[in-house]
Amino acid sequence: MEFWPEFLASSTGKEFVAGGFGGTAGIISGYPLDTLRVMQQNSNNGSAFTILRNLVAKEGPTTLYRGMAAPLASVTFQNAMVFQIYAVLSRAFSTSVSVNDPPSYKGVALGGFCSGALQSMLLSPVELLKIRLQLQNTGQSTEPQKGPIRVANNIWKREGLRGIYRGLGITILRDAPAHGLYFWTYEYAREKLHPGCRKSCGESLNTMLVSGGLAGVVSWVFSYPLDVIKTRLQAQTFSSLKYKGILDCLRKSVEEEGYVVLWRGLGTAVARAFVVNGAIFSAYEITLRCLFDK
Repeated sequence: MEFWPEFLASSTGKEFVAGGFGGTAGIISGYPLDTLRVMQQNSNNGSAFTILRNLVAKEGPTTLYRGMAAPLASVTFQNAMVFQIYAVLSRAFSTSVSVNDPPSYKGVALGGFCSGALQSMLLSPVELLKIRLQLQNTGQSTEPQKGPIRVANNIWKREGLRGIYRGLGITILRDAPAHGLYFWTYEYAREKLHPGCRKSCGESLNTMLVSGGLAGVVSWVFSYPLDVIKTRLQAQTFSSLKYKGILDCLRKSVEEEGYVVLWRGLGTAVARAFVVNGAIFSAYEITLRCLFDK
């Protein structure tokens, strides 16, 4: 019973809590745009505005939040874990830097790379469920069950653990380098916008929002083609397998729709990335300050 008070009183516990608040803020602020992105990636049904108009007219605005329970239920732990691991590893990779100074940019990039690879183990099944739920009733999924628990049970019964972790490889390939670039961009941008803030932590809310937004945009532009392939692989059900793997999905997608398919939905993803990651880093930094000021 005494573990949690002691854990939350430590710097590690505070990083964990702040990361959880950041993740929750990111999911809530950007989920509708994420739904549009997934639908654009998995089909050729027009622009984001056309998809949005058709969805709202057919099922109402709440359909944009379909499947949010799966990532929201896990995002607190997932994001908390990522920020905590990043904080530890970025410092561990900065051996030449004083403990009183911020981690080096090299340490930031390597810490982000490793935290991205590790979090993929948790994120991959969650995104699988999210994508299946987002595509229900759109003509893009044959998944018969509704709700994350029922969809998960259905996948487990048909395909077992392999089905639950469909897309793990491509998730790691996407997230490891993207997270390294993500954290590096945030640290670099905030220092440029507010010189000295990496050490003083005195940047304004606007600096947090812009730096976080830029970090999200840069990492998404870098990893977007991999995300398109991941969406297509994870959208497959046991009864509608079209792709044998990453390279097969890439080849067939390009042959059928051209290289433009690898960037379909990028505008929606970039808009979402700026909003979501501005919210994540702002919530994270503000929560961290509140906890350390206690």
